[in-house]
Amino acid sequence: MRSSTHRLKELVVFAVLGAIMFISHLALMGIPNIGFIGLFIAAFTLTYRVRALIPIYIYIMLYGVFFGLMTWIPYLFVWLPLWGMFMLIGMFKLPLAVKIPVYMILCALHGLSFGSLYAPFAVFLFGIPFRLNTMLAWIAAGLPFDIAHALGNLAAGILIVPLSELLKKLNKQVFGKAESDVKTT
Repeated sequence: MRSSTHRLKELVVFAVLGAIMFISHLALMGIPNIGFIGLFIAAFTLTYRVRALIPIYIYIMLYGVFFGLMTWIPYLFVWLPLWGMFMLIGMFKLPLAVKIPVYMILCALHGLSFGSLYAPFAVFLFGIPFRLNTMLAWIAAGLPFDIAHALGNLAAGILIVPLSELLKKLNKQVFGKAESDVKTT
């Protein structure tokens, strides 16, 4: 069972990680659909498993406060497929030579599908009548941006393993043991 001190440290760590995600988003806003959010979600999920949802939703909350509540609603669900993919792949002990390209491809696939995941809400948000052909046209129009997103995620994906290893080392310093050794309650 974790002590209240451990829980407080964990809350601070997750708040900082969520803030780092948001700051990275702000820093790269000038480059459309290129960012490190997929990298962070992957590394946090591989390190913290289910509890990775805490910094993810802190990031989403910060996004909503900063950009407006209507624009953040799709973020409540659009990141879950990426989190889920890394929850599943994290259960397997893969050799490093396999991990890196697989992680990169998973991030790229999420980047490619981002527009399709966001489209149903975007159509609603902009007052466009909700019809399949309208939504498909919206997705097709955004495909070049999704390709850029996929390529950015593919490139950033090479940092997933080093970042998750760094987080594990930091956890040993902060919590005195590897995060995977900490029993969840």
